[in-house]
Amino acid sequence: MISVRDLRKHYRVHQRQAGLLAAVRSVFSRPTRLVKAVDGIDFEIPAGARVGFLGPNGAGKTTTLKVLSGLLHPTSGEVSVMGHEPRRREDAFLKRIMLVMGQKQQLLWDLPPAETFELNRAIYGVSMPQFRRTLKELDDALELGELVRKPTRQLSLGERMKCELAAALIHRPSVLFLDEPTIGLDVSMQVILRRFIKRYNEETGATLILTSHDMDDVAALCPRVVVIDKGRLSFDGPLTALVRKVRPEKRLVLELSAETPDAALEDLGRVVEREPGRVVLQVDQDQVHHTISRALAQLPVSDLTVEGAPLEEVMSELFARSRADREGESAAAGGEGAR
Repeated sequence: MISVRDLRKHYRVHQRQAGLLAAVRSVFSRPTRLVKAVDGIDFEIPAGARVGFLGPNGAGKTTTLKVLSGLLHPTSGEVSVMGHEPRRREDAFLKRIMLVMGQKQQLLWDLPPAETFELNRAIYGVSMPQFRRTLKELDDALELGELVRKPTRQLSLGERMKCELAAALIHRPSVLFLDEPTIGLDVSMQVILRRFIKRYNEETGATLILTSHDMDDVAALCPRVVVIDKGRLSFDGPLTALVRKVRPEKRLVLELSAETPDAALEDLGRVVEREPGRVVLQVDQDQVHHTISRALAQLPVSDLTVEGAPLEEVMSELFARSRADREGESAAAGGEGAR
């Protein structure tokens, strides 16, 4: 469904110091630097997959999605989406994709969302019977109700995002690019949107690429993740494999019915968190069963949970390792050049 080969997107960015003198100088001399937003990444995504596209700020995630949706032309490399070259922006391609950006909106600010729905119906050539069926399904799934008849400016952020998703799906796209779709939403609205996105994928077989800094979005929706950092690929594979690779240890969350001395806890593993009646221990994966047996035998345990490392910590450590590897490569290249 989606194939990316050695994708690169580079920019020339003008640089100057602040102040009037620097502004005058820039009229005659405009120093620039090369920004490698995406610097040679490869991946393939089959039809119907849900993939998390992750990375820190400035990693190149949104740039890649814009290339895949045809909004940006790549500097070099090969990109194919459903057999189409996105930069050509052919009608047959545009009618089967949608890019939803949580920080930008397609709804018309002073008009109700229903007007945008009707506009999208006309743009994408959706028949009226199909439009009514789709709108009914979206209304039932997202509980739109009277929201679609209020001016967009009167809707809350969560209400607008529900309507944004509905507007994006009027033409039933086969490929859906979601860029931070739950940003700024409260917990209950995030759960509603995640549930809806997963349902849409399972019922229609649409391919989904999601970027998000909220790891709960990723854990709920994406069995596979593609991770980039500074425009380069850091990891591509199952989310569970990423966790095992970066943080193979487990965490035991112990609820205690009585106070326990620190010495008794440290003997079981590394104490990660400690508060009255609760302690979190970090232990090697192959020691989990042994540690659980000892904890139950030695401590006043009222409840016990085994968890993996938080995804936020996993991603942070992966990025730190990627940066360290790049710095090592740069130092090695510098050493070779000196010789």
